[in-house]
Amino acid sequence: MKKTIINTTAAPSPIGPYSQAVIANGMLFASGQIAINPATGELVTDTIQNETRQVMSNIKALLDAAELQFSNIVKTSIFLSDMSLFAAVNEIYGSYFTADFPARETVAVKTLPRNVNVEISITAVL
Repeated sequence: MKKTIINTTAAPSPIGPYSQAVIANGMLFASGQIAINPATGELVTDTIQNETRQVMSNIKALLDAAELQFSNIVKTSIFLSDMSLFAAVNEIYGSYFTADFPARETVAVKTLPRNVNVEISITAVL
């Protein structure tokens, strides 16, 4: 099996021993993205809407680096600090897709990295 590591400065650098994304067997597996602005290294947490937009922007940067689009995504996992954020996150998240939506789960967890409110990971097909 050949695997290709995706690394782009347009998305946040990993904060641990993992890759931003990996391509293997015709699939892109992207690590969970939080709302770090890659240009400044700062978290965007002023509103849940802006936090979600930054997460989706980071996902777009990974897709761009792999020459893919949101329509290539087949599965997402959304992790929230509280399910009360679901509607606001879902509204922003949904605006990035037009049809043939990916499979998804959304769960609330006790704590996310750097105490953010939302983290999203994706799997896409080439």
